[in-house]
Amino acid sequence: MDQDGAEGESIRTAVGAVLKKNGSGRENLIPILQGVQDSLGYLPRLAMQRIAEALQLPEVEVFGVCTFYNQFRLSPPGKHRVKVCLGTACHMMGGQIVLECFERRLSIHEGETTPDREYSLERVACVGCCALAPVVVVDEMVDARVSPIRVDGILLTHEIEKGKS
Repeated sequence: MDQDGAEGESIRTAVGAVLKKNGSGRENLIPILQGVQDSLGYLPRLAMQRIAEALQLPEVEVFGVCTFYNQFRLSPPGKHRVKVCLGTACHMMGGQIVLECFERRLSIHEGETTPDREYSLERVACVGCCALAPVVVVDEMVDARVSPIRVDGILLTHEIEKGKS
């Protein structure tokens, strides 16, 4: 991905705006990362480099924080975010198998985005619908009691909706 052109400029602008708002103190690293991710949807390498420079930190330290906390994304999110709940109830009712079905169907692993940036796949700790386990949330639509056979139907529904728009 070319981060020297328009994308690079939008990254530099986003980082600059967040730094201006939060300051450049080391203690502001996490709020700065959160702000940049809110603006861009993820934390590209160029953003982490710019943040490291501004806070006078080694790049590896900024990267370490980004990889330690699971709230941070290092790849751009897909147009549709598929979240598979793996809280206790969902896990016990087959949530891990559902996640693996999405991985096979989308040809990506949890935490990744399809090459066309159409879908990203995430595991979440709990969506608060334990009585409906296992649960999958695509964008804001909740699917309950998802079985492996429902995975294709869920994705097909989104493909049909995409064709209508």
